[in-house]
Amino acid sequence: MIRHYCLKDFQHSMEGIGQRLWCDWDQTVGTYGELTNCTALIAEKLDCYWPNRLVDEFFVAVHKQYFRNCSPSGRALHDPPNGVLCPFIVLPVLVTLLMTALVVWRSKRSEGIV
Repeated sequence: MIRHYCLKDFQHSMEGIGQRLWCDWDQTVGTYGELTNCTALIAEKLDCYWPNRLVDEFFVAVHKQYFRNCSPSGRALHDPPNGVLCPFIVLPVLVTLLMTALVVWRSKRSEGIV
């Protein structure tokens, strides 16, 4: 019954979201919450405990199909924007070059003074 009543709506919603956004928790949390509530309501109507072994197996199957390539944190992993990344690369390089030039300049300057 869970597969019949709950899974179809979840599949339809996930198709509407698009596979690229399945790992974006902000996009899927509502749909996933509706699926969870639906399984709880079905279990309640059937006078079953929730969660139970069958519900757990159902959610494992859903996760294998829709969320197997997602990171454990639930957020899609991606590089930061260039505006953030470039200063973290350029700044240490410039500081290293500046310190090297300063040490060389200072060592040449003090050679003539005894």
